[in-house]
Amino acid sequence: MEWLAIILFFSIFLLILYGFPVAFTLGGLSVIYALCFLDPAVLPALPSRIMGVMQAEILMAVPLFIFMGIMLEKSGLAERLLDTMALLLGKIRGGLAISVILVGTMLAASTGIVGATVVTMGLISLPIMLKRNYKPEIATGVIASAGTLGQIIPPSVMLVLLGSVLQESVGDLFKAALLPGLMLVGTYILYILILARLKPESMPAIPATERAAFMGNQVGKRILEAFLLPMLLITAVLGSIFMGYATPTEAAGVGALGATLLTFSQRKLDWSLLQAVMKETLMLTSMVFLILLGATTFSFVFRHLGGDQFILEAITNSSLSPSMFLLVVMVVVFVAGFFIDFIEIIFIVVPVVAPVFVAFDMDLIWIGILLAMNLQTSFLTPPFGFSLFYLKGVAPPSITTRHLYNGIIPFVIIQVVFLLVLALFPQIITWSINLFS
Repeated sequence: MEWLAIILFFSIFLLILYGFPVAFTLGGLSVIYALCFLDPAVLPALPSRIMGVMQAEILMAVPLFIFMGIMLEKSGLAERLLDTMALLLGKIRGGLAISVILVGTMLAASTGIVGATVVTMGLISLPIMLKRNYKPEIATGVIASAGTLGQIIPPSVMLVLLGSVLQESVGDLFKAALLPGLMLVGTYILYILILARLKPESMPAIPATERAAFMGNQVGKRILEAFLLPMLLITAVLGSIFMGYATPTEAAGVGALGATLLTFSQRKLDWSLLQAVMKETLMLTSMVFLILLGATTFSFVFRHLGGDQFILEAITNSSLSPSMFLLVVMVVVFVAGFFIDFIEIIFIVVPVVAPVFVAFDMDLIWIGILLAMNLQTSFLTPPFGFSLFYLKGVAPPSITTRHLYNGIIPFVIIQVVFLLVLALFPQIITWSINLFS
């Protein structure tokens, strides 16, 4: 029976790689195995298990955060923010690239939706960077990596899903992720500054005439208008969670309303835009929850076949230490990120390995942040890096796939090194929780 569980796991993995729909593969194949190999007396427990998962209050945050992100994408705030910050930092070589990273950080803390951020930044900043003679590899690498920051910087849909699977507080995951996320941003900026110093021709500064025109034209008012509204939304969402005034689900509701009001304040809100936002939210939410239904079925069948106990005994008998097991899991997740989506990894791999982490008495908050940082790389790694797809879709014809792949290599290396730092120094997670509590 235990071997059947392992065969089920690899069968699902192979079918997904072959291109079968994830949700139906997870649920359908698991049901077939259940009907063929499980005791019929066990099967009536499956519907109640599914309903128990679907009734989890924290999952209500998923559609609300998605709605908030898509609504902000339509508001036009990102364009104004990027334009203002680029001119403020225009004197520095690489200032425009640093502006893209900082704006990506603010959008990450406002939306948490990678697709919306990458598309928005690609449409706004890529033509400007190319016009100012930035190397295509640097421009695309900066935009793609800045767009993925929404996966580690809260509020993040990924952290909500990881909290649900690991059965840990999403609020604690948000607190634990914020300091590592900001440190990663700082590392990106440091890399840009060093590269600009070594290769100044690859990232020219903005001409002095443009900066002078900006500084002399109501600069204070423009800066206030550009920064105030996004900061108010970030404060409302994250501040209410960190200060204990709201749960992540309640804060997501505040964020969705706040994003709608911000779009209204920019005179962009109308019935057609609201319909488009609701339609996109419905499609993304349906995808997530269909996969969740299939993953719940898979988890139920896998455990009743004895798969989790089999893995735990195999790890125990192999005398694999907790740190070695963690290394194996991180390598598997990193490699899987080349081929399948982060949602699929969360719902297929994480439920299988979570009981082993519990048996080793490892801190699941720390594990969750390591997994989130690892899964963030899946958006950048070819051949199925979604950030690369999003950016390629809005890039001019002169931008080739080779430019995209070459551009993201340094940022993937930075993320892997930073992941290693978090693994070796778990105190960073503790400091982050204490700092933002």
